Amino acid sequence: MMENKGGNSDEEYASKSKQSNVLPLWGNERTMNLNPLILTNIQSSHYFKVNLYELKTYHEVVDEIYYKVNHLEPWEKGSRRTSGQTGMCGGVRGVGAGGIVSTAYCLLYKLFTLKLTRKQVNGLINHCDSPYIRALGFMYIRYTLPPKDLLEWYEDYLEDEEELDVKAGGGQVMTIGTMLRQWLVKLEWFSTLFPRIPVPIQQKIQKHLEVRFPPYAIKAAAAAAAAAAAATAATTTTNERPRNTDRERNDWSRDRDRHSVREDIRRDFLRDNERERRRDRYRDDRRHDKKVRERSRERDRERDRSPHRDREYSKHRKGHHR
Repeated sequence: MMENKGGNSDEEYASKSKQSNVLPLWGNERTMNLNPLILTNIQSSHYFKVNLYELKTYHEVVDEIYYKVNHLEPWEKGSRRTSGQTGMCGGVRGVGAGGIVSTAYCLLYKLFTLKLTRKQVNGLINHCDSPYIRALGFMYIRYTLPPKDLLEWYEDYLEDEEELDVKAGGGQVMTIGTMLRQWLVKLEWFSTLFPRIPVPIQQKIQKHLEVRFPPYAIKAAAAAAAAAAAATAATTTTNERPRNTDRERNDWSRDRDRHSVREDIRRDFLRDNERERRRDRYRDDRRHDKKVRERSRERDRERDRSPHRDREYSKHRKGHHR
């Protein structure tokens, strides 16, 4: 009996550990709780449908984030116009006008299609190669996991000092800790909204932050973020963040190689297609000539079998003998 009990407890422990690796999804499990306009642009973008379709594994997507993501806005710089729009069509809600959806949000939705496990999400938020890999892990948590679990996930990183530039085109640098505190207390993120946190949970989060970070510190951080945003709007392109030229050079060479391969494939396809069309035309011409010859032979046979032709031929012979 003791052995059976021990066996059952081992099985229960194994099943619990297996279930603990599966993350519960909160909200809309089809849209990832994304803004409908952003989701539509992601699903219709060439980058998501073609480039990201080829990525089948978690590690391939992580590598793509390392090479391609350099900000966390939902739209690429200068691709979306919101001037003259107000209310629900304004820039905050992201409903009025679309643009070129950012690589970051395409990869975020690609992560959602992989249905990440707890271990994989922990691997993202603790990744040592790029702050943008970590940031997309935290953003995945903010969009998909139950609000009651947010503080538990973010707790150990609220004072993280690693910096990243979150603005498209550069100019708004913040620490990961500041970013996470902002995500816990504010719904707005550039031109979109995070999922709404229920009021009781939001009050509990707010009290926790006020105890750990005094209100004046939170207000000072918010004022600093607003000042940085205003300064960015007033500056010129000279304040853009420095580029990683080595990475861009590698990306350019790889894109060039892919482009040359696609050009070769396209050339071969066009040549084969033209060859097939010529072969089809030649085959159709031969069939047409064969049909013409067969009709001509058939007319000759009909004429030879005609009784009128025999009478005319006999009359012609009689007249010749006379």
